[in-house]
Amino acid sequence: MNSADLLADAFGRVRETVHDAVRRLTPEELTERLDEGANTIAWLVWHLTRIQDDHIADVAGTEQIWTAQGWADRFDLPFPVRSTGFGHTSKEVAAVRVDSAKLLTDYYDAVHEYTVDFVRGLSDADLDRIVDDNWTPPVTLGVRLVSVISDDLQHAGQAAFIHGALRRH
Repeated sequence: MNSADLLADAFGRVRETVHDAVRRLTPEELTERLDEGANTIAWLVWHLTRIQDDHIADVAGTEQIWTAQGWADRFDLPFPVRSTGFGHTSKEVAAVRVDSAKLLTDYYDAVHEYTVDFVRGLSDADLDRIVDDNWTPPVTLGVRLVSVISDDLQHAGQAAFIHGALRRH
């Protein structure tokens, strides 16, 4: 297994967790909060997908799937089109509403497909490319991809936890 295969496998695990977290949930359950300040499953999945979309498009030098494929219009959220959910308030979290889990998974799958196509084309040497020199040490492509995977899995795990809590109610 090479590095590209390893990264593709990791992103595949994110996909599995995302799908499991929203499976068989109603729109009401997707936006239910465990308490008044908690994130919702809809927001968590939307946010992790937006971050992945934003970061992969940035390192690939392409337009985000969010705008390129019309997902911003389909979601019709009350945020600027470039919003990823980073720094959202409780009120903004509550504003992420969907008609079905399918909207969330379809957007995630579009981003996932693009991501996997991108990482499968990488060589080990590509992973050493500096993609952000605002940090010390500068961030390489490999570090950025692992960071996205880590962030995705944390948010997908939170969504899975909420799913379990809702099902136990």
